[in-house]
Amino acid sequence: MVLAAVEHGPPLSFETPFISLIILLLVVLTLPPLFERIKLPGLVGLLVAGVLLGKGGLGVLNADTETMVLVTDIGKIYLMFVIGLEIDLTKFHQTRNRSISLGILIFITSLTTGVLVGRWFGFSWNTSLLMGAIFAPHTLLAYPIVNHLGVLGNEAITVTIGATIFTDVLGLLLLAIAVSIHSGDFSLFSLVAQVLSLVIYAATLLFGLDWAGKWYFRRTGDEQGNQFTFVLLAVFLAAIGAQLINVERIVGAFLAGLAVNDVLGDSPVKEKVEFIGSTLFIPFFFVGVGLLVELPAFISSLTTYIGMTLAMVMGVVLGKLVGFGAAKWLYRYSWNQALTMWSLCLPHVAAPLAAAIVAHRIDLINDAVFNSVIVLMVVTAIAGPIATKQFASQLRVSSESASTDPENSFHVTDWNASNPPQRLSAGTQPFTIVIPILDRRADQHLVETAVLLAHHEAGQIVPLAIAPSYAHMDDPILVNTLQKQQAMVQTASDTSQTLSVKAIPVVRIADDEATGISYTAREHNANLVVMGWHEDATGLRARLFGTTLTSVFWASHCPVAAMRLQAEPANIHRILVPVRDLMPKTIHTVRFAQLFADAHHAAVTLIHVSDRRTPQAQTTEFQADLEAIVAYNGPQTVDQIKIITHDDVAEAILQLAKTFDLVILRSMRRRTAGGLMVSDVTTQLLRELTCSIVLFGEPHL
Repeated sequence: MVLAAVEHGPPLSFETPFISLIILLLVVLTLPPLFERIKLPGLVGLLVAGVLLGKGGLGVLNADTETMVLVTDIGKIYLMFVIGLEIDLTKFHQTRNRSISLGILIFITSLTTGVLVGRWFGFSWNTSLLMGAIFAPHTLLAYPIVNHLGVLGNEAITVTIGATIFTDVLGLLLLAIAVSIHSGDFSLFSLVAQVLSLVIYAATLLFGLDWAGKWYFRRTGDEQGNQFTFVLLAVFLAAIGAQLINVERIVGAFLAGLAVNDVLGDSPVKEKVEFIGSTLFIPFFFVGVGLLVELPAFISSLTTYIGMTLAMVMGVVLGKLVGFGAAKWLYRYSWNQALTMWSLCLPHVAAPLAAAIVAHRIDLINDAVFNSVIVLMVVTAIAGPIATKQFASQLRVSSESASTDPENSFHVTDWNASNPPQRLSAGTQPFTIVIPILDRRADQHLVETAVLLAHHEAGQIVPLAIAPSYAHMDDPILVNTLQKQQAMVQTASDTSQTLSVKAIPVVRIADDEATGISYTAREHNANLVVMGWHEDATGLRARLFGTTLTSVFWASHCPVAAMRLQAEPANIHRILVPVRDLMPKTIHTVRFAQLFADAHHAAVTLIHVSDRRTPQAQTTEFQADLEAIVAYNGPQTVDQIKIITHDDVAEAILQLAKTFDLVILRSMRRRTAGGLMVSDVTTQLLRELTCSIVLFGEPHL
């Protein structure tokens, strides 16, 4: 009997951790896509699922079980960490003074409206202060929209993103003070001691973790697994450190995100950190929030306290509007800029919700206020992105994004955007292309393409084969592999002779292919890496463990053109290049397409897919700017520029691509907003295009 009990285990119930985890995974997998189809944020679906599965609904999940408490706490900490990680410190430094003043201004107006609403409904000064802490922070949920519209270079957008740091930090500091007052430990001395300890803790974390992270990453090189573990350890240690000084753990997590922000940059490790959080822990957190809402009590409190709910929503809307109205007057922004800034800061999802949960847990706010915060989150999460799309689509792309100035122009001998262009002249190093060869037959078209490009630029190729390293250099397997690799690069060298292109064959022993490719490109001072596409770079395995392609994109000092060629280079006659915006990196992709087309005697068609609500004048101006840029420099191979109006960018490109031989795409990294993954048009195109594809990416800057 004992043996049978051991074999079969305890009887299954909905409260067992295993069943709870299965239910959570099913919810995360199915609900967000369904809600996104009806134009609602995916996180709303997670909240609804939590409400329906909780005590007031089906009773399948219980917020008080150890499993739910653990995953919800981890998700809350992870969410605040990702918020800090996603803040663009480079853009912040560009407009530091205005970002600081704007952040303080928005904090003051939001705090004032929060306190007024709280006092109006008879709450204590401390609870009213806490409501100000909920009103002040915001979530850049509409970041992908302004990114898609190509207006990130607009100063108003840059200043708003930088101001987010201060609204979040000041809001969390206010939360810490309110919690301290509520616990009864508050006095003038304790306030000074609390602020002083927080300042020391923050400085230690920001500078110490930044130094330790850079030191560790230098020591570990390409060991992404260890680096990922280091980041996770840093997050949770920072959270525990905050708890030790009587500050909420989410404050430590947010500061940890800021601290490792500069360490991670846009590396594959950052992508993995965000991916794990966005697909598991953060969605679990939103489901957990829904579980805290008991449906009957929620409906009852809304009907009873509908005035307070409306007051909180209007308080947030008006508080931000007053702040950005003042910013318009101070900085002489247009109304379009001011309203875009306001709509961008309208969603109250991440930090405000985390603050509300902390306050609700210690009874600093009651159920009515907490339920009103849930409504506030849903309303602003829906209204914010809609308003942003409306106002941002009428913004003008900044001059830095669409400049045709010679200093910003692109030339094939200058692939590093940070250096001024230098033209070919006698005595300069020849244009060099590194071609990693992984399969002799599959990469034949690749070699032919690289030879054509090198011939066009009077350059040379470096056929490269990588042999995996062994402990003993006389290992028979290694010797045999080296012989095969030597034959592969020799075949590529023979191909180059047909056009009298110089070849420098290289066989390299390396621990992994990506390292070997990146090192060889740097040692030969290559201008371009042309490599085949033999892996799925968009699937789950690739996002968890990475691929050779993604690692080369990250590590290479020069641009990388990853090619999936379905036909011989001689049969490539029509090339399609989607142009999303006029940012420098997009223009560099267009320049590469011009070079590619000229080398292959092909014609380029540029396509820009515009939203239906974009004003005709702006579309006409965009086309004129693009025509000027194309005509300014580079081979004149662009025979057509198309502006298409369509609601689905990917679908429009897929339909047009059916009549083209090749599509050249700019490599784009996916990022998160409000903790959830944002779909990337490039990813969908890579998955569904049937013609030849080139994915062009520039060095990490």
